[in-house]
Amino acid sequence: MKIRFATPDDVLLILSFVQKKSEFDRSIGAYSGVLKVTEDKIRKTIFGAVPFSYVLFAETSECVVGFALYGFRYSSFIGQPSIWLDDLYVDEDMRSQGAGAMLMNYLAQVAKDNDCTHLAWNADVRNRRGLSFYDRLGAKITEQKGNRCFLTWTPQILAV
Repeated sequence: MKIRFATPDDVLLILSFVQKKSEFDRSIGAYSGVLKVTEDKIRKTIFGAVPFSYVLFAETSECVVGFALYGFRYSSFIGQPSIWLDDLYVDEDMRSQGAGAMLMNYLAQVAKDNDCTHLAWNADVRNRRGLSFYDRLGAKITEQKGNRCFLTWTPQILAV
């Protein structure tokens, strides 16, 4: 398995993973909205002159099995960026085989390379398997509002 950055040729693949992630969230009761993302919106916002997000893929020799969609935030008080992880999704039949950990470890390296202080994201409390995975990484729930857990993770490579 390897991790790679998405390219403009991956727009349809990104869209398919966003759809899979929304279906997963819908299945646990964490999402009931209507997806408004389109190929054109992805092309403009991720591969335009100013990228608003970035995408990593986990792939085997046969196919792409997971993705992470993230962006950078900046703290004026600290004077450093952090990473906001918007989506992490691994195909169900590939879970517990290392793809999620590889994506998160790659994100930790991206954070280090960009002098980030930490990574943050949120997850639904009903996603027990996901929360267990994040706990094993060392992520901490900093706040919970209803079913929404807010997590932060400062990987060892950032804490050095």
